[in-house]
Amino acid sequence: MQRKNTFSGGQLDRHSELREREGWLVATARAPNARFVPVWQQRNLFRHGEPTGAVLLEAHEELISSRLAGAESDLVYLGELRELQCFLIDVGGEQPPAHPRGEFRELRFYGNVMPEEEANLLAYARALSIWRGQNRFCGVCGSATRTTRAGHVLVCTNAACRKEQFPRIDPAVIVLVTDGERALLGRQSAWPAGRYSTLAGFVEPGESLEDAVAREVFEEAGVRVHDVEYHSSQPWPFPSSLMLGFTARADAAAEVRTDGELEDARWFSRADIAGGSPALPTIHSISFRLIEDWYDAGARRPLRQEPGARLWDLKSAAR
Repeated sequence: MQRKNTFSGGQLDRHSELREREGWLVATARAPNARFVPVWQQRNLFRHGEPTGAVLLEAHEELISSRLAGAESDLVYLGELRELQCFLIDVGGEQPPAHPRGEFRELRFYGNVMPEEEANLLAYARALSIWRGQNRFCGVCGSATRTTRAGHVLVCTNAACRKEQFPRIDPAVIVLVTDGERALLGRQSAWPAGRYSTLAGFVEPGESLEDAVAREVFEEAGVRVHDVEYHSSQPWPFPSSLMLGFTARADAAAEVRTDGELEDARWFSRADIAGGSPALPTIHSISFRLIEDWYDAGARRPLRQEPGARLWDLKSAAR
């Protein structure tokens, strides 16, 4: 892969080999180079101003100082970044806590305007926070769970059960189907008028990724595909997906049909896209990356330099 997708490619050393070492977790959290990544109601703490970046808290700051006095189970280790030992801190409360250096925002709107390694760190923290919040009780017996292995395993507290739970990732395929000269894009009814994107869906039990691609395209657009090829992947913690990007081919005469899963799906030429129809996904998404790579391979001018091309208005969505 020539370049990395947003939220991937971080330089974080997760030190998984150290997570069970006795005393290591607490000692690391109390070291001078410890930093804490707060998450409040699935939102991360960003510095004021733009371009934006993450606020990494120190041990003495109010949002986390009480946690260091508590049990080891309060600590969730993320990894080492730029010689800083990073931890997740889940922040409670109905209202976002005030902080002089920043504010809590939705990560998906800022991933492409912040340093790569920070976007990756915040995505990681957000995903772990959601997983922990959704698994406070055992799915087998209903007893409370407790954190072990530096926050990466939840264990049932019922001695007769002791079921272990690991962070969940939901694999989803996302595919750009082309007939060579046109791209197949679809839209959901909830989207603003003119927005289209690549087709996507979750992988089902017993499916290969290639089988999932073929099934999703046929279910959503009634098109049979061939020559399915892997492109790249993207962590997508909204809430817990891993987007697995593919390209596929379809016959030029393939008729598009929608059955209600999508409001519309149709073929678009490069000329259509250059002219602003449709509005394309945001540039931080793997969907845009799939479209861009196909477009640039057969156009005289890169997609990002086309003055008439139209992208989803991400800033308005963030407000």
